[in-house]
Amino acid sequence: MYIKKIVVIIVLLGAVGMGAFAWYVYNIAFSGNTAFNNKEAHVYIPSNATIDDVVEELEPLLRDSESFFVIANQKKYSSNIKPGHFIITKGMTNNDIVNTLRSRNIPISVKFNNQERLENLAGHISNQIEADSISLLNAMRDPQFLKEVGLDEETALSLYIPNTYEFYWNSSAETFRDRMKTEYERFWSESRTQKAKNLNLSREEVMALAAIVQKETAKVDERPRVAGVYINRLKVGMLLQADPTVIYALKRESGDYNQIIKRVLYVDLELDSPYNTYKYAGVPPGPITMPDISSIDAVLNPEKHDYYYFVADVTNFGYHKFAKNLAQHNINKVEYVRWVNSQGLNR
Repeated sequence: MYIKKIVVIIVLLGAVGMGAFAWYVYNIAFSGNTAFNNKEAHVYIPSNATIDDVVEELEPLLRDSESFFVIANQKKYSSNIKPGHFIITKGMTNNDIVNTLRSRNIPISVKFNNQERLENLAGHISNQIEADSISLLNAMRDPQFLKEVGLDEETALSLYIPNTYEFYWNSSAETFRDRMKTEYERFWSESRTQKAKNLNLSREEVMALAAIVQKETAKVDERPRVAGVYINRLKVGMLLQADPTVIYALKRESGDYNQIIKRVLYVDLELDSPYNTYKYAGVPPGPITMPDISSIDAVLNPEKHDYYYFVADVTNFGYHKFAKNLAQHNINKVEYVRWVNSQGLNR
């Protein structure tokens, strides 16, 4: 009888203990555990992260990181961690947080603008997705990949059209590069491809010419007119004589792409570089920057006119004065040179 009482007491104590533990687990699983005041917080879990890495990432956002650790183990999340970008909302419970981290990888918007080199692009993208700049640059320069898309080291920049794209944060370098290939092929629709053929230009030549237009004018509404000038020059066999290509050639020659060159000097025009369009005929071997879609479409849809020259308009900054002949151009140029000299721009 005595033994039965002991057994009953033990069972009761066990039940109480189990009940207390169950209540503890329930309480820490379904009670709010966020410590931030904003409506939501963004969490980035890297590839190959451990549960300790996850807890370290979440610690500033939680009231009690130890309770999160307990629930993560209970739900077996610790052995099945998923990398990515996740959004935790204010007041979430540990159970909610684990469920979110387990299955709600949210895409992010990846943006890039007119980068001059693949190195710049790789660095820019590495600040937005998990892949580092070195792996991105290696993927972009991969000879086999370039061969598959019909590009080379000089034209590789053509593949990347400035825009906003949706990616998962944990995308690899190859995933980013391959997606850009898909976007590039989608961009070059049958209509755009036909327009390039009508101009006797390849896709790569269109991109290289569009890059010059991009550098020549920031005014979107003026780009078709500037493009028309270069198309006119190409048709009659004139040199493009585009100052931005000389500036790019100078940077390329020196290796200093961060230098600021506001004025092209006559001595610069003698630089022996395939990018110097004062010295070499035709379109440069590759783009001197990433052109916007507006610049690309300006080349594909150039304004039809009889202009062969243009110079910056010092009475309407940002725009240019256009001329049909050299005599008129020289008159316009005198006004521009006078203004440049007044500004003391020696370089």
